[in-house]
Amino acid sequence: MTQALHEHLMGFAKDLTAALKALSESSFAPHEVKTLRAFSAGEASYYLGVADGYLRKAHHEGRIPDVEVGPGGRRKYTAEQIHAIRRVLAETAKNPDQFRPGRRDLTKDEMQVLAFVNFKGGSGKTSTAIHTAQELSLRGLRVLAIDCDPQASLTTFFGYQPEIDFFDGGSLYDVIRYRDRETGEGPRPITEVIRKSYFPNLDLVPGGIQVAEFEHETPAALSRGELPVFFDKIRSALQAVKDDYDVVVLDCPPQLGYVTMSAICAARNIVMTIIPERVDLASAAQFLNMASSLTEVLHENAGVGLFDNFRFLLSRFDTNVATQVDFASFIRDLFGDAVMKAAFLKSSAISEAGVSQQTVLEVDLSDMRNRKTYERAVQSVHEVAEELHLMLQANWGRI
Repeated sequence: MTQALHEHLMGFAKDLTAALKALSESSFAPHEVKTLRAFSAGEASYYLGVADGYLRKAHHEGRIPDVEVGPGGRRKYTAEQIHAIRRVLAETAKNPDQFRPGRRDLTKDEMQVLAFVNFKGGSGKTSTAIHTAQELSLRGLRVLAIDCDPQASLTTFFGYQPEIDFFDGGSLYDVIRYRDRETGEGPRPITEVIRKSYFPNLDLVPGGIQVAEFEHETPAALSRGELPVFFDKIRSALQAVKDDYDVVVLDCPPQLGYVTMSAICAARNIVMTIIPERVDLASAAQFLNMASSLTEVLHENAGVGLFDNFRFLLSRFDTNVATQVDFASFIRDLFGDAVMKAAFLKSSAISEAGVSQQTVLEVDLSDMRNRKTYERAVQSVHEVAEELHLMLQANWGRI
């Protein structure tokens, strides 16, 4: 029996949405109560940038707040306690800036905007963006993560169901939308859609399917000369929070559309994830060719397109696959210092953690059977975040 396609698809959509909601309610904690685990002394020392012995001695001397002590005398630290200890250490240290990785002078240290881009889906772009955002926040930087992707995968890591929670608004679309000519309704300030997360230093601007509407509405807005123009939408919106954050992380859609261009124009630091495989290299070449043409037009006609850093990041890199190792060497030889030294490794740990809407930084390794696999994944995240952290510090003139 012949059926109307839209009715068939709508039936599938309703069934899948209901099933996902039931799965979330039965298997995962709802986003209202999603919490962050406690960290070990070794992890706390790492994020504070001190040795384990230094932390133990500071506790023994009563110089820092006490924390919970578990079995075997092992201390457990919440993220809030790590930040509180960082503040105390900064007040008493000979070099307080050691514990102040973020902006110190808002008039001189500019808010850093970091965009993760790729023309092709499945490149690990969102995984890299969320792990980077979380790690930088744990290191003491104030981070705003913005999900620019209609698929809103980054938003789900925060415990939300975008297709339900933001179906009627509250996403990036409300910030960058154009004024409705019939109702007069226009964009909302970004401060109205920012959501606090269970990470103390990490906030979110959610994504959602409505963001895709921006792609359809922009041509008409351009024809009637509506301001700000599409490429200035995100950059203009960020002005309202320029003193509130040290770093903004933009997770872009896997396409070179108007949203991605707006994100690129807002960012002075761009990271392009690339899997070291032939098909992904071909896709990267297409992205670079198209991006160069579009940004040239924007630069010549609107004076935008300046940047501080552009980096290639090898992602989903499987060091056990000989062809990937060869292509990784090829990429490094071709682009030199533009390729990050660290790589985001392919790991089953990242996929396993994602099943429960978690990153490997959120997982308690003491509960893991395959702990070594998780430790390798965490080390990969640390190395990527450290290199990006040093890049931001250099932007602030500290290196």
